[in-house]
Amino acid sequence: MADAKIRVLCVDDHAVVREGLALIIELEGDMQVVGSAATGIEAIELFATLRPDVTLMDLELPALDGVGATSAITRQFPDARIVVLTVHQGMEDVYRALQAGAITYILKDTLTKDLIRVIRQVHAGERPLPPEIAVRLATRAREPVLTAREVEVLELMANGLSNRHIAVTLAISDETVHAHAKNIFAKLHVGDRTRAVTEAFRRGIIHLH
Repeated sequence: MADAKIRVLCVDDHAVVREGLALIIELEGDMQVVGSAATGIEAIELFATLRPDVTLMDLELPALDGVGATSAITRQFPDARIVVLTVHQGMEDVYRALQAGAITYILKDTLTKDLIRVIRQVHAGERPLPPEIAVRLATRAREPVLTAREVEVLELMANGLSNRHIAVTLAISDETVHAHAKNIFAKLHVGDRTRAVTEAFRRGIIHLH
């Protein structure tokens, strides 16, 4: 019966990915793609209109990213079943997505059969978490958390700003920037700015834009 099918919404900023997902999903007799969105804002609007059973959500979206879209949807619809499907492997990415309300988090190199299985499991009310993602989440739980200000400082470091320019940009003293940098290095277990930025990218604390 058509009304018994798992209704899926695909959210990705690349048309070829959305079309590929639709082709894969439509091959399954118990699933159908009811809509696709290219932006976070569009995802929120389509979700409210279509109320899909399962949503596949990319993280890298224009204007409003996947974490923001997931958070907005789950605030309004707490029963939303959102599966993050992304290339980002950083433990901070995983943590933020699940904190925003995603049911699970899978990588885009996941085999088709595994993706289909996850969709069915999530629709059935399960919360399957791939082993490699569970490891990243557990690792993140053991690490010191950077404050919002420390993340701001890191992002400005990544953009090549000196401590003096960071101080001017954030309207804080040079001494405060130095203190933030010292805390960042300690929390990331590194000894200099270059390694701090590299480690922050690896963990998914900051991203290239």
